[in-house]
Amino acid sequence: MARRKPAILPAARQAVLPVPMSDPTRFVLVHTSHAGNVGAAARAMKVMGFSELVLVRPRFADIAGRAEARAMASGATDVLAAARVVDTLPQALEGCTHACATAMTPRDFGPPTRAPRPYLEGLAQAAPRLALVFGPERTGLANEDVYRCHACLSIPADPGYGSLNLAQAVQLLAYEWRQALGGYPVQPRTAATTAADLAAVQATLAHWEQVLVKIGFLDPAAPKKLMPRLQQLLLRARLTTQEVHILRGIARAIDGAAQADRRRGHDAGGATTPPR
Repeated sequence: MARRKPAILPAARQAVLPVPMSDPTRFVLVHTSHAGNVGAAARAMKVMGFSELVLVRPRFADIAGRAEARAMASGATDVLAAARVVDTLPQALEGCTHACATAMTPRDFGPPTRAPRPYLEGLAQAAPRLALVFGPERTGLANEDVYRCHACLSIPADPGYGSLNLAQAVQLLAYEWRQALGGYPVQPRTAATTAADLAAVQATLAHWEQVLVKIGFLDPAAPKKLMPRLQQLLLRARLTTQEVHILRGIARAIDGAAQADRRRGHDAGGATTPPR
């Protein structure tokens, strides 16, 4: 099937704009058809700290400004607003020192095919001005575009089904490149906990021992190894201060409920059953 010829772009949109030097990485989308994919790619870039997006002869000259692109960008509209549109891949690669094509289909000629993680980890040491080049959604990159790149990155996938959406491929490579550059620290989402000291753990154990005797679960005349086992359980759990408070609160509640039961038994004139 013949490839649809992309729309001819106005000359004003083909001009190469100044590149922000704070971003060492360029994401290049070649002949992209769907505005939603452009927006989703912008989102994938931004969450990994990248911002430079170049579109080579997309199907629509205003593809980055379309409503579907803005919706799929989910807040990464600044990446879309700064996206540049050029007419050729050589224009898109101007200023870059290293280019990586992306492809799933094996080729019998061209740059070497590499897995992203080991290749990008080695590449990060050289600190290149890197371009990651992605092809059209339906056909992938043409051979002549792949030949312009130093390497072809192939995302390891199930050989029986290696179909990745364009934005998914952008997300995976953006993540791998960010990790190769050092990555971002994981931000804690919960408050730090304080480990309970041994005295608090032993006091909790003693409190539970008293309650277990009162409710008849522990026979002090024949305790066997119940308390040492509970002690090992508490130590193995590495209790926090808050967890100690919870356990002692439960013990107090059990003690209170047992006393209430005994009072009800007395008020009803019944005999209470002594602890075993």
